[in-house]
Amino acid sequence: MIDDPYGDEQLVELYDLDNPSGEDHDYYRALAAGTAKVLDFGCGTGLLTRSLVAPGRVVIGVDPSPTMLGYARRQPGAEAVTWIDGDHRVVPPTGDVDLAVSSGNTMMHVAEHAAAVGALAAALRSGGVLAFESRNPAARAWEQWTSEATYGERDTKAGRLKEWLELIEIANGRVTFDAHNVFEDGRDAVYRNVLYFRSADEITADLLAAGFSDVVIDGGWHGEPLDAASRLLVVRATK
Repeated sequence: MIDDPYGDEQLVELYDLDNPSGEDHDYYRALAAGTAKVLDFGCGTGLLTRSLVAPGRVVIGVDPSPTMLGYARRQPGAEAVTWIDGDHRVVPPTGDVDLAVSSGNTMMHVAEHAAAVGALAAALRSGGVLAFESRNPAARAWEQWTSEATYGERDTKAGRLKEWLELIEIANGRVTFDAHNVFEDGRDAVYRNVLYFRSADEITADLLAAGFSDVVIDGGWHGEPLDAASRLLVVRATK
């Protein structure tokens, strides 16, 4: 078992292939239009972060995984980004950020949600925007995360890879599971994930308590109305 969910260099090299830029990145890039300073919280490999770079714009990427940030720093264009190692406790409370984003369901990995949105609020200027997405607990996605349903094999740069998820615990909105990654030599890189499924009401309460207003939660990337069948909660709030 490894502590860093992306502490294996071989798996990090596959991350962008498994999580390419899509309509989520398009959404965040559109929000960044006209901004002078953007912070990407939980930036990972920096795929979105580097695409936010623009003339005259300051871009900051924050992530707690040294392996992910190490990879991000080696990518083309990385020198245009300020990379910061750590979680919400290292977010600079400068009060001048125009937009803070958090993609890839990053906020679901954060146990201290209220503290995290509070730290992001301290980084934002008055009128600044925080945007992120989270899985909708009403859709109960974890019910599909059985070993049988998630098992797969594929050829990668690291050789033949066998993968599956193993649910460990479901309790009080917290879902714990192990991701198995078995390489050709038989090594099983197992990393444990803990996801916090929060309702729209719970997320809104934390945002309001942190000083945000105009909280909007859609059911998709194109402003779809939120309902029980919505896979995502797409959150946008103004400080």
